[in-house]
Amino acid sequence: MGTLSISAASAIQVIEGPGVHIEADAVSQLRRIAGLPGCVRAVGMPDLHPGPGIPIGMVTASTTHVHPVLVGSDAGCGVTAVVARKLVAPGKQLRRIDAATADPEPLAVDPIEALEAAWHGGPRGLAALPGMSEELREWVDTVAWGEPLGPSGPIPEVLREARHGEALGTTGGGNHFIELARVDQVVEEDALPGLHRNAHMVLAHSGSRGLGYALILRWQERALSEPEEIATYIGELAGCCRFAQANRALLVWRLLQAVGAGRVDRLGGTLDLVHNDVRPSEHDAGTWVHRKGAAPARAGELTVTLGSRGNPSWILRGRGNDAHLCSVAHGAGRKIPRSEAKARLLHRYRKTDLTRTALGGRVLCDRPELLWEEHQDVYKPIEPVVAALEQAGVASRVASLVPMVTVKR
Repeated sequence: MGTLSISAASAIQVIEGPGVHIEADAVSQLRRIAGLPGCVRAVGMPDLHPGPGIPIGMVTASTTHVHPVLVGSDAGCGVTAVVARKLVAPGKQLRRIDAATADPEPLAVDPIEALEAAWHGGPRGLAALPGMSEELREWVDTVAWGEPLGPSGPIPEVLREARHGEALGTTGGGNHFIELARVDQVVEEDALPGLHRNAHMVLAHSGSRGLGYALILRWQERALSEPEEIATYIGELAGCCRFAQANRALLVWRLLQAVGAGRVDRLGGTLDLVHNDVRPSEHDAGTWVHRKGAAPARAGELTVTLGSRGNPSWILRGRGNDAHLCSVAHGAGRKIPRSEAKARLLHRYRKTDLTRTALGGRVLCDRPELLWEEHQDVYKPIEPVVAALEQAGVASRVASLVPMVTVKR
């Protein structure tokens, strides 16, 4: 079993397989999305689950309209992952990570200048500001940051607020995190410099913070069809995506410094993936591909599907499967709604159990509600999700990453 077609015209598809459970509500939401103006295809990933109005874990193609609502309130959300070498001794890692993330110092730059630099220049723009560290600048200059997004448009005055600049270097709530992971299974050797069994990686999963929320409030549920308004939105989306990349770069860098790998000569390969955006299709001229909780999986390129505290994440190699819009699941997908998590798990675990994972990792979190809402048991198991992606021909396995220290603050 690989792909379940739920539409006679194959306009709607859901990637499924043994052990993959997809709620009927999520499929109903996907059907509704497929009826939006211009939508010609809607693909649900195996992590598809209901969201506030639109499902999470989907990709859609539209020939006539761009829909900001299909990007959602966290434009540019994605994953940055870096191979780290020569870490401090294991006994020091937890203490140092805790100290580095509990109350990080504010950026030594003006927040409006930081916002503008990140909006237009992404990690490189932010790192180039006077007051930022030379080591950070050296690292970001070596990285190919995600995908070419096109030029960022002017920052609308409604988005030009100091609080957005001040949010740079913060994870936010929900399923966002920073993590130190160990490479476990390696299926494809030498896929990324330094990637081998028992190597370490630092990951950040975060987005554009309040800036993305302000962007969706600005555009609401409008269906954009005029070239000028599409160009305006795409320029603003590009700015949010670059801001999100800069945010993840800071998060990763702080954790790298904490574990003693904050130098270019101690770093291996880097991946950066955006899984909330819209961009022109590379296969069909005039078609817009919207991703909401789905990572790109172009032919031959590396991508990431996130697990949970109790499940490994997987680095995958995309196969450029246009039938599924060249995408993979961005994660395992929720199986228990956030609002029900504590009530459904309270009888299973003591409070002291919440900071340890099924794989022997540790969790640093100052917000008790997130310990329940993001517990490993609220997520689907990762193995059926990755197996379904492979069976559908969208990606193949490269290496698994076991979480050692997960930070949610």
